[in-house]
Amino acid sequence: MPLVMAPCGKEMAIKKISVDDKAKKHLIEIGITEGGKIKLLSASGSGVIVFVKEGKLCLDGALARKILVV
Repeated sequence: MPLVMAPCGKEMAIKKISVDDKAKKHLIEIGITEGGKIKLLSASGSGVIVFVKEGKLCLDGALARKILVV
């Protein structure tokens, strides 16, 4: 399921990131990798706030729809 549809507060595994190479490289640099763990803290129409490793990040809603979690 896309990250924006994940339940809030539950740690999920990142299954697939469907973005171009430049965006994927940036996500890897900030700790968002396939197989990694991510927790959705809140979601709105324009974006999401997630907890990755030891910090909180804000992601654009369009980008969050391209990150698939299980």
